Parts: sequence; structure tokens; C-alpha cells
Amino acid sequence: MKFKINVECSPEELRRVMGLPDLTEVHDVYLDKLKSVADKGVTPDMVQQMLRNWMPGADSGMDLIKTLMSGVTGSPAKKG
Repeated sequence: MKFKINVECSPEELRRVMGLPDLTEVHDVYLDKLKSVADKGVTPDMVQQMLRNWMPGADSGMDLIKTLMSGVTGSPAKKG
């Protein structure tokens, strides 16, 4: 036997029925940070922090990346 049930509801109504938390405030904070990064642009410090989060223990590779980036941009690489 096969049943097919169509339910029409909004995403908000479905979230409440399923008992999922309302993450609107978290989403708004995330969007605000994303907008500020888009407005200010990505800084080298942000890239460095991202790479450290993605690849823990890869600090030795950061020196290579800094050297490569300084070669591309023509600016001297900073240590530290």
C-alpha cells in the first residue's frame, strides 16, 4: 500500500513543527560579518587565520605561502 500526502506550509511553519531552533539571530550576525568582509576586502591576516584553521600544524607552510605572495605582490615578506 502506498500513501502520498502533500503538505503546504512555509519554511517557518515546518521549522516549528519539526522542533528545530530559530537561528535567525545567528544568521543575521553571520551575514553582517560577511558584508563587512565584502566591504573592507580580505586582508592577509584573514587569509593566514583561515589557513591556520583549515590546516592546523601547517605553520611551516605559512612561511612558504608568505614568500610566494611577497614574490607576486613585490612586497617584502614579514616574519612572525
